[in-house]
Amino acid sequence: MTEEDKRKQWYVVQVLSGQEHKVLDNLTKRIKTEEMGDHVFEVLLPIETVSEIKHGKKTETKRKLLPGYLIVNMWLWDERRDDNQRTVKELVGKTWYFVRDTPGVIGFAGTKDHPTPMLPAEVERIQALVHGTEDKVKPKFSFEVGDTVKVADGPFQNQSGTVEEIDPERGKLRVSVSIFGRNTLVDLEYWQVERAEPEAEVKSQKV
Repeated sequence: MTEEDKRKQWYVVQVLSGQEHKVLDNLTKRIKTEEMGDHVFEVLLPIETVSEIKHGKKTETKRKLLPGYLIVNMWLWDERRDDNQRTVKELVGKTWYFVRDTPGVIGFAGTKDHPTPMLPAEVERIQALVHGTEDKVKPKFSFEVGDTVKVADGPFQNQSGTVEEIDPERGKLRVSVSIFGRNTLVDLEYWQVERAEPEAEVKSQKV
């Protein structure tokens, strides 16, 4: 099996919930100390940065895209030719036990003793999510044209308005806000607005 074929293997590894970062750090350190760099190539914890307004201030938090899982690029299956020149797949024990024996690891996605590699399209999607969110901050909520929102920051703070346009590339919204009885369009960043509380809920809370 060529080095390129080895590096094409990606697997989903289940870990204890809440210990994703700890397992990631442990694996990363052990790869170096136990010289496993030729078997385990990369360990990913897909996360994104989410922004919102709390107590009038913009805050940013990290959110796991796949809670309880790590994505690992490793040489786990090897191929050889048997006496009849047929291709036979064999589990690479060194890699298998290295990952399984890491504290916090529950197991591999797939059957118990036959972990299933991710499809190329799945790998590309995960990598796009990871690398696409490294330098982008996403809003806590997603918005659609016609949504009623409340401005949480800026000169129009606490004003309610309606989403008229969405610019996902720039992370901006154009919102129609009533100012002195007239509807005015204002451009706001995602993090400057939040979902307006449904009217029905507001009424029930006042009762």
